Amino acid sequence: MTRGPAVVADGVGKRYRRWGRTRAFGTLKSAFLGRGLSEALSPSETVDALTDVSFFVERGETFGVIGANGSGKSTLLKLVAGIFKPTAGRLSVDGKVSALIELGAGFHPEISGRENVVINGVMLGLSRKEIERKLPEIVAFAGLEDFMDQPVKTYSSGMYVRLGFAVAVHVDPDILVVDEVLAVGDEAFSRRCLDTIGEFRSRGKTIFFVSHALGLVEELCDRVLYLSHGRVKGVGEAREMLAVYRLDVAAGEGERLAAETEKAQEDLRADVAPAISVEGVAASPPGETGPAESRPRRWGDRSAVITGVRLRAADGAERYSFVSGESVTVEIDAEPSRPLSDFVFGVGVFTPEDVCLHGSNTDVDGHIPERFDAPATVRLTLPRCDLGAGSYLLDVAIHSRRGTPFDYWRGACRFHVESPSRETGLWRPERVWGFAGGIRLSGP
Repeated sequence: MTRGPAVVADGVGKRYRRWGRTRAFGTLKSAFLGRGLSEALSPSETVDALTDVSFFVERGETFGVIGANGSGKSTLLKLVAGIFKPTAGRLSVDGKVSALIELGAGFHPEISGRENVVINGVMLGLSRKEIERKLPEIVAFAGLEDFMDQPVKTYSSGMYVRLGFAVAVHVDPDILVVDEVLAVGDEAFSRRCLDTIGEFRSRGKTIFFVSHALGLVEELCDRVLYLSHGRVKGVGEAREMLAVYRLDVAAGEGERLAAETEKAQEDLRADVAPAISVEGVAASPPGETGPAESRPRRWGDRSAVITGVRLRAADGAERYSFVSGESVTVEIDAEPSRPLSDFVFGVGVFTPEDVCLHGSNTDVDGHIPERFDAPATVRLTLPRCDLGAGSYLLDVAIHSRRGTPFDYWRGACRFHVESPSRETGLWRPERVWGFAGGIRLSGP
C-alpha cells in the first residue's frame, strides 16, 4: 500500500496568549473564581501566529518556508516537530522527525557535550547502544573532538549548532526539520551540512527547511511555502515564490522610504509595484508547441517589459533548431515603463525537466547599468552552443541588481539541438585524449 504525503496541514492555526501587565497570572485564578477557563482569555489577550495554513509535503521533497520575521515560520516548524500542538485545524506528520530549530538544540549548559549528545539522542528515539555506536561519527562531523568533555555553556553559538546538527542528522530521521542553522558555522561546516542534506535527498528523506538565505532556498528546495503575517501567501516552485517575496520586500521598503518626504513618496510609488503578476501566456512563443498547461508563465512588477524573444543563427536567420557547436544568438526586445538606472538582463537555459544548464546576466558578466529609457534590443551570443542532442527551454528576465523581478518569462522559447556525434549527455565539451606507456590506438 502506497503511503501518503509526509506532512499535511489542513486549516492549521496556532494562537498564543499575549502576556501583559493586567492579566499576567489570571487564567487559573479566574477559573477558580467561577469564570471558567474558556472565558479566561478575551480576543484582545491572544495573538494568532498562524491562521488557516494548508499545504502538503511529498515524501523525499525538500520543502522551504520563507517569510519576514514574525510571519510564523518557526511556529510552523515547531508544530511539524511536535513541540507545539495546533490550536485549530489538522496537522498530520507521518515519519520519524528530527528537528534542529534553535541554537541551543535542547542542550543543558551545565553538563558536557558528550552527556548532552546522549540525552539528546535518547529524546530523539535512539537507544543508549545506538548513541554510543554513533558517537564517534557525531563528534567527527561536529569537529569538536577537543571540547566534548567541556560544559556546553563554554561553547560558542557556532559550536552549539554544529553539535546539534550532528546529532539531528545521525538519528537517521524520515523528516529533518531545519531552521536557519546553516547561517552559523564556518565555511567548511556549512559545506558539510549541505553535503549531508544532499545525501539525505538522494536517500529519499523529507527536509523541512527555513532560511532567510534566499539563494540557499532556491538551490536546495523543490517547492516553497511563503508565509505573511501567519497566513499562506503562496505555495509553488522555489523561483516563483522567491520572486513574489522579493517584490513584497521591495514594496514594503518603498512604503517606508516614501513616508520620509512628499517628493520621495511620488517617486517611490512609481519605482515599486505593490504586487506581483503571475499570468499564463495566451499564445505559444516562436518554436513552442504543446498543451496550454506546458506554456510559459511570467511574473514581475512590469517596471520593464519583455516584448519579444527570438533565436538567431550565425547568418542572422531566425531559427529554433541547431546543430551542436553552432553559434546561437538570443535576441530580447524590451521596453521600460519609466526611465531606469538599475536593471539587469538575464538568460537561462533549462531542460524540459527544469534542470538549469546555464544561467548568466549582464551584471554577472560585468555590464554596469546606466540608463534604460526607451524600447531597446539586447543580444546574447553563444559562439559555440555545445549542448547535446535534445530539446531545451530558454528563460529570459529583466530584474534589479538586488533581484527584484521586472519581467521574468519562464520558457520564453523552446529550441532543439541535433548532434552529429554519438556521445551522450547534455554537454559536448571540447576534449583531447592522451596515451602513454604500453597502449596503442589508431584514429584522429
